[in-house]
Amino acid sequence: MNYEGLDTGMGEYSPSLHGTLDAGIEPSMDPHINRNLLRGVEMDSDGLAVTVPEPVHLLEGMFSELHSVVSEVGVPVTAVHFDVQEEMLWMGNHRGHATSFFGPTMGRYSSFQVQATDDIRHIQSLETGVLFLSKSNLKCCTRGGLVMFDYPMEEGADMHSLLMTNSNTLLMGGLQNYVAEVDLNAVQETQKFTVEVPGVAIMRQTGRFFFCGHTSGKVTLRDLRTFKTEHEFDAFSGSLSDFDVHGNLLAACGFSTRGLNGLACDRFLMVYDLRMMRAVTPLQVHVDPLFLRFIPTYTSRLAIISQTGQCQFCEPTGLANVADIFHVNTVGHLLMSFDVSSSKQALAFGDSGGCVHLWSDAPDVSFNDYSRETEFPLPCLVDTLPQLEWNHDLLPLSLVPMTLTGTEPLLSDWPAALATPSPRRAPPVDPEILRTMKTVGFIGYAANPRARPRNQVPYKMKDVEQDYDTYNQVPESPIGRDEEPHLYMVPKKYRKVTIKYSKLGLEDFDFKHYNKTLFAGLEPHIPNAYCNCMIQVLYFLEPVRCLVQNHLCQKEFCLACELGFLFHMLDLSRGDPCQASNFLRAFRTIPEASALGLILADSDEQTGKARLGRLIQSWNRFILTQLHQETQEQEGPQAYRGASSSSLGSSGESAVGRLFGCEVENSSLCRCGKETVRASLTLLFTMHYPEQNSLDKTIKEYNFADILKKSICLEQSTQAWCENCEKYQPTVQTRNIRCLPDVLVINCEVNSAKEAEFWKIQAEYAFARARRKEESEPAMAKEAPLMPTEWCLDGEDLCSAEGSEDLRRVWTALTLKMSISKTQGLDVSSWPEGEELSAAEEADGASLYDLVVTVPHVLDARTGGNLVAHIKVGETYHQRKEGVTHQQWYLFNDFLIEPVDKTEAAQFDMSWKVPAILYYAKRNYHTKYDLRIKNPIDASVLLTEASLARKQRKTHATFIPLMVSEMPQAGDLVGLDAEFVTLNQEEAELRSDGTKSTIKPSQMSVARITCVRGQGANEGVPFIDDYISTQEQVVDYLTQYSGIKPGDLDAKISSKHLTTLKSTYLKLRFLIDTGVRFVGHGLQKDFRVINLLVLKDQVIDTVYLFHLPRKRMISLRFLAWYFLDLSIQGETHDSIEDARTALQLYRKYLELSRGGGADEVRKVLKGLYEKGRQMDWKVPDADAGDGRGSPKSAAAFPAVLGL
Repeated sequence: MNYEGLDTGMGEYSPSLHGTLDAGIEPSMDPHINRNLLRGVEMDSDGLAVTVPEPVHLLEGMFSELHSVVSEVGVPVTAVHFDVQEEMLWMGNHRGHATSFFGPTMGRYSSFQVQATDDIRHIQSLETGVLFLSKSNLKCCTRGGLVMFDYPMEEGADMHSLLMTNSNTLLMGGLQNYVAEVDLNAVQETQKFTVEVPGVAIMRQTGRFFFCGHTSGKVTLRDLRTFKTEHEFDAFSGSLSDFDVHGNLLAACGFSTRGLNGLACDRFLMVYDLRMMRAVTPLQVHVDPLFLRFIPTYTSRLAIISQTGQCQFCEPTGLANVADIFHVNTVGHLLMSFDVSSSKQALAFGDSGGCVHLWSDAPDVSFNDYSRETEFPLPCLVDTLPQLEWNHDLLPLSLVPMTLTGTEPLLSDWPAALATPSPRRAPPVDPEILRTMKTVGFIGYAANPRARPRNQVPYKMKDVEQDYDTYNQVPESPIGRDEEPHLYMVPKKYRKVTIKYSKLGLEDFDFKHYNKTLFAGLEPHIPNAYCNCMIQVLYFLEPVRCLVQNHLCQKEFCLACELGFLFHMLDLSRGDPCQASNFLRAFRTIPEASALGLILADSDEQTGKARLGRLIQSWNRFILTQLHQETQEQEGPQAYRGASSSSLGSSGESAVGRLFGCEVENSSLCRCGKETVRASLTLLFTMHYPEQNSLDKTIKEYNFADILKKSICLEQSTQAWCENCEKYQPTVQTRNIRCLPDVLVINCEVNSAKEAEFWKIQAEYAFARARRKEESEPAMAKEAPLMPTEWCLDGEDLCSAEGSEDLRRVWTALTLKMSISKTQGLDVSSWPEGEELSAAEEADGASLYDLVVTVPHVLDARTGGNLVAHIKVGETYHQRKEGVTHQQWYLFNDFLIEPVDKTEAAQFDMSWKVPAILYYAKRNYHTKYDLRIKNPIDASVLLTEASLARKQRKTHATFIPLMVSEMPQAGDLVGLDAEFVTLNQEEAELRSDGTKSTIKPSQMSVARITCVRGQGANEGVPFIDDYISTQEQVVDYLTQYSGIKPGDLDAKISSKHLTTLKSTYLKLRFLIDTGVRFVGHGLQKDFRVINLLVLKDQVIDTVYLFHLPRKRMISLRFLAWYFLDLSIQGETHDSIEDARTALQLYRKYLELSRGGGADEVRKVLKGLYEKGRQMDWKVPDADAGDGRGSPKSAAAFPAVLGL
């Protein structure tokens, strides 16, 4: 490549570069140059020195010389550098000239002048260019030689090294009292760090450390942010020549003072262990070290280079071997520079004679592990004219070049009028501004007429119809996520909420920040928790809440039973969130749910690929059908042991059917005249929208009530089987209803942009209709106007849009009037919200339906969207929770609960808030339902039951069931412990500061539950010791901590007392409802995984009894050793042993409290923590002979405890 003309300083190099060498050395060369250097060197056609190619034979794994190239004869090579982006080797010489060589063959790539006078001291490659550091200048050039920037230093600067701290920032150090930090983007100095004289000559950085080497012989460890010295290594008494860092080792070479003779090269390398920040045994080498580098392969090898060209490889912690010494053939010259490639496969040496030596351990060496392709200049292609045969008769005349002889202008010769630049004219200033403007000097001032929005210019957006399902898919590229135009529209309370986990789990997460009510939210981190909003909807329907809490059957996985257990927890909670883990566990086992595609994979939930709008509507249909089937003929509470499972399959009426069901007649009329009528029960209706005319693009105005009526009484044409014709025929199918449901459930089916546009246009029609109605009404006597606030605009009428503005984006009717007549059929119309029906209308069978639930799908491209619910909470719920009697709309977004206005519940901004489900409830419908809850769980659940395990024998029984005379009473003590297994591992990420952030906690499942008697003659004897069978895959049995082994939970091979989770759950529910007090260690986590809500006055947790504020929690094993002199949890945990130990610790706590009160307990706890710190919280072996085997060996212990 020819780069002449890039720099004016390059002209002085032409004599030395383009001379001949046959007569001798030219005057421009160093007169002391050794003529032997030119052996094996010849000049190419351009006069540049290149090596004579010779066959290279390398021994694999051993470094030897691959190529040697002369850059500029007689000019020392002061810097060499392997490009970290491409397969290139850079060198800079004493006269400021830079040259690059491509690949292991060392073909010359580029050569250009960097500095006019100063030598190049350091080279660093970047992604876009190469940095060259000289004494007082930093220059960045492209790899071809074009200057990108030139940064001069301060006067007096003597720079020696640079270091890239990140892709945009570098540090420069030298023999001055400061180190400069430069921002490469802005090309300016950002900071200047003061250092001690004589400055910093070498800088190195590893993952954790930043080091500076000083000519005084010291190496300092510094904080990269503040540049303060953290540690100092005094390596050599004379001077430091080089050092390098790898892993936990730092190696340095240098010079020592030797009496009156000055400095001498020290053949001992100083090696430091960075873990302990101290020196280890110095390493003696057999060469005079000038350079050293770590070349880690399988071991941490060191390469030590002397100035005379000797190279030795050795281990930093071993002895140097003389056989490992190699020699670089410098022909008598001294080595001036050295570098190692990033792949550790190549070494480069630059000597004082202008030669660059490339060493490698393989002939096909790669400088980098992953190098990008190097761009080469295209060869110059000159068009040649074809040879024309003039005597050829068939030669086309078009091949003969013609000269321009005419006077007509060329097509590309534009007239001056069209070639004149014409800048865009500025928009005219508003005449109102010019009229009111006051001029002071040359500046005009005027009031803002607010004719257009601030900082916005109107432009016409291209109408592109997009399907709404595309919004549900989060773009794979992070850049694409920031380009969604509707992100800013989503209010914060509607966005997907996540739990920030800490090392304490959920204990320090502030749920009260998201929920200031006493209603309970639901946690979202469980798989398939997208249905949380619909669980809240069912809970706030009073008949459904009472129905499922009165329901109990023998099915292991019954959604009605699990909803009843969950609703009981929501009743007890006082604002704390609950989790639907057991309900969703049963939900995942229902075959119909899987067949309908309602079970989401973790990847679909995390990446947002699920179509939540369609999914929740399918889930709505599924749950109503499932509850209807499971609660048929279950009118009253059923005893758990005596419930008949045969009734589940009957076709009787259920309370769900009475509440949501609607009898419909489906009529099918064939064109032959045959009509077939079938009656059925439907639990919900789906909205159907009118077809749009392909010729007329405008959408007509419709009333919501009319669309709803047509959707209920649906009429459509389809192909159906006709028994009369005995084939499929076009038929007209009509649906009519016989009765009105108490709760009307509607799936909105807004699944594409077509339906979304229909809703949007209808809302605009409704808003315009409300404005016209408001303007046409006579002016009413208005109240005194409100005082203007800072949000009011000048001249704005405060009351002009108070009534109708709230109805923007509202098409849904808040109240509907519905009736069925024999002559006209179903009639649906909108009704003013606050008005009641007349007596005549009630007599005609008309009913009012109020909107009580809206479930919108929130479109958010960052998270894939989420589902929320607006619920109108009735008076009975407020009475139970807050002691007030009123109705209020609330937003339920997982554990975020916030009151909202009724209009907000019915507003749907189709750009981010799409309707999915609507619930209309008949006014005062719940008065005809029995809303009393009779607890169906009785004492029979504690009686003896058979094990699911086939190999379990009575001889293996580990517990004695309670007798009828032993049934617990309120206030009785029960020792409890539970063991768990892991279903899904924790998902976490490491932050840049090294701390761990939990994204999703591990999913645990209870595997064993043990309850022991807390009083009586059989105190400490277990009455429940159930192993819980699980159908889900276990990824970790946690045997060391749980004692659960593979096979213990398998009914085919287990020898344990194996039961279902539901069976053991009912036992614990009965104990909780009875009012017993549970004693255990770490019960909060146990109840959370079991999915039970226990009141605080029923829990006695020893982890808090023996705990001082702001101190660590103490393990059960250490407490048992300290207070009870017991050694527990030796190899594995045993829940029976742990439950008994917790009971004994509680007895010990009562004994301490009775003995000396709270002061004595606190004194004992201080002694406990002091002993724990001494023992490092580790329990010694029982047979320890050092006097620490028992805590009672301490003299103060009996006196403190009063034992």
